[in-house]
Amino acid sequence: MKARGHVLKYGDNVDTDVIIPARYLNSFDAEELASHAMVDIDPTFTQRLQKGDIMVAGKNFGCGSSREHAPLCLKTAGVSCIIAKSFARIFYRNSINIGFAILECPEAAEEIQEGDVVNVDYDSGIITDETTHKTYQAQPFPPFLQKMIKANGLVNYVNEKKGTKA
Repeated sequence: MKARGHVLKYGDNVDTDVIIPARYLNSFDAEELASHAMVDIDPTFTQRLQKGDIMVAGKNFGCGSSREHAPLCLKTAGVSCIIAKSFARIFYRNSINIGFAILECPEAAEEIQEGDVVNVDYDSGIITDETTHKTYQAQPFPPFLQKMIKANGLVNYVNEKKGTKA
């Protein structure tokens, strides 16, 4: 699996309260949640984001509460992948559970800039900044996580497995 898009870049400690503010959590509609993604840290986020774009962030992305709405709203808004120095563990797990690709690569997160065009190969973990022609190596997902992401999340993955065993 691969992704290619323009970069929207953020700093360290972007917490779930700014990814999707609590005042919008009265909806279970993923599209409605996505329309409010990043509004408190970047009011222009949803207007600038094009489907397939890639977020790049500093350390501890997704810290704060354990709300699974945070990765869901970013994925639904059209973000194809997040590359960060590090992720809060619950955000990392919630992302995998919904089939949202995230990669830890401190060097890439430091050097890739807002607006760069980036290509990501999830299977190999290779990140290529097409703007600077620099390549980075992230830890690729293990095969079972690649299958979960391709299935669009844990629930779909389990249901597919049940279907093949029946």
